[in-house]
Amino acid sequence: MLELESRRPGKTLVAALPAFLGQRITYLMASALTAVVYYALLGLGLLVGRNAVPYLFLVAGSHLATVLIVYPVYRLAVFATCTIGWVHGYLRFYAVGLTFLGASLAGLPLLVEIAGMPLMGAQALIILLSPPLSYAVNRAWAFR
Repeated sequence: MLELESRRPGKTLVAALPAFLGQRITYLMASALTAVVYYALLGLGLLVGRNAVPYLFLVAGSHLATVLIVYPVYRLAVFATCTIGWVHGYLRFYAVGLTFLGASLAGLPLLVEIAGMPLMGAQALIILLSPPLSYAVNRAWAFR
């Protein structure tokens, strides 16, 4: 019975990713996935909302949906050795994400309204700046 459990390809393959690629590389891959999901959701929201919904509400909604979608990837592929429970881990993961949501909510009006950047370009700039810091915080606190 124990032998059958160890041969489950999904669990062993996902757990082996950080060891094979290195946790930082796996994290960067997950961050890229996160950025693509978030950027697509925000773009879709902007298309559907057609300026009827303020962009900061779309940013917050896209962020919440993205965190719900990508948390299992971080939990299973990046930080597979995490020993805290899924719900507790999710709450910590979301708390870290809230700081970056705050950066978007504060930075976007500055870049869009004052600097005159297009919204999606300004959001791309903020997205590019966040992975190095979020890796350190997630590794040290959310998934320790």
